[in-house]
Amino acid sequence: MPSALEADFERFKRELPRDFPDHVREAYGIELAARYLGEPLAHPIGKGSGQLSLNVAQLEDDAAAGLAFAVLKTVIAEDERGAQAMAAWAIHETRMKVERRAAADGRPGWTVTWKGRGWDRSLDDYVALVRAGRDLTRAGRLLVVPSVKYHLPRLGEPFREAEYRHTTRRLAEAWGDGPLPLEKDFSPTLAGDALAEDRTQILRWLREVPTQIRAVAPVRLAVKLMNARFDDAFQLEMMDACGDADALVCFNRLFDPGRSVAYGGWDLSDRNLRVLGAHASAVSPSARPPVRLTGTGNICSGRTLLEYARRGCESVQLHTFFQLPLEVYPGTHGSRTERALHKLVFDPTDGLVTGLLELEVQGLLERRSGALHFLDLVAHAHRAG
Repeated sequence: MPSALEADFERFKRELPRDFPDHVREAYGIELAARYLGEPLAHPIGKGSGQLSLNVAQLEDDAAAGLAFAVLKTVIAEDERGAQAMAAWAIHETRMKVERRAAADGRPGWTVTWKGRGWDRSLDDYVALVRAGRDLTRAGRLLVVPSVKYHLPRLGEPFREAEYRHTTRRLAEAWGDGPLPLEKDFSPTLAGDALAEDRTQILRWLREVPTQIRAVAPVRLAVKLMNARFDDAFQLEMMDACGDADALVCFNRLFDPGRSVAYGGWDLSDRNLRVLGAHASAVSPSARPPVRLTGTGNICSGRTLLEYARRGCESVQLHTFFQLPLEVYPGTHGSRTERALHKLVFDPTDGLVTGLLELEVQGLLERRSGALHFLDLVAHAHRAG
């Protein structure tokens, strides 16, 4: 198998087949099937909300590359008059800057920096993008999920229900039949805002925001949690507070108060995996809550992806890894999405295939009906090491 994997790695440098999960199943006896928000996926790799998912051309390119899912740029909720309580987040993006960021222990890593926050065009434009994503989803080409930032009140203040009602209703109407898949985004920049200085206030949002959304329309709701400016124990409290969510995306980027920017790299994945490991080890399999987990943060290799899976994540969202300089990717042709998938899946040293085969050799993953199953790692999630 190592020689076959090296041959595939070389062969797919020029063109990654869109149906690569079928090839992995046939060639290596590995089933990469995954889930996001309960939706079945051909493999676990998706794109997180941001500048890489704000127009139809980007979605079409990702569908052609074989990406499993994409979360749209986050729209800022508004009421019928167009008023936005969170208008400060609807500011134009500056150009993204891909840069090196070393971890606290010196490990070299990558981060992407930009000053903008959410969708800065009209809600009508966003609704049109949601319709295009709906069509891609129903054609089975790419699961597309809208993302929203809603009003977050201070303690003692009411929610601006008109914003929740108007925005959610517009998105649900655009999606049409069936429950609307939706991600509620707690932006990493919120961690640097005065709004997020109070723990009780944050926990109130997590408990009550899903109820506000569900009161408007049928939804399947994922809550993308930020890394708050508190300890690991509070991250676990945040997870526990989201009992009315269908899925959690864990966790958004860290915040650098000195530069007033969010950042990633190894410090981010170290913290995320540490908290997810504590969460997995604290809950017995028979008592595991029904909320589903998706990982995000510094997923730069198939091995890192598997570390998230071993802590209970059924899929992962990437952003930075789709923006690295072209020379970082072994692939020589295709979009950055295609080149990223090629390295994440087929790299003979750090790829998803070789990582799963090694887990089998170590006795940590067993075949069922002749195949290794990615989701079996999730079903038996435990703290690695």
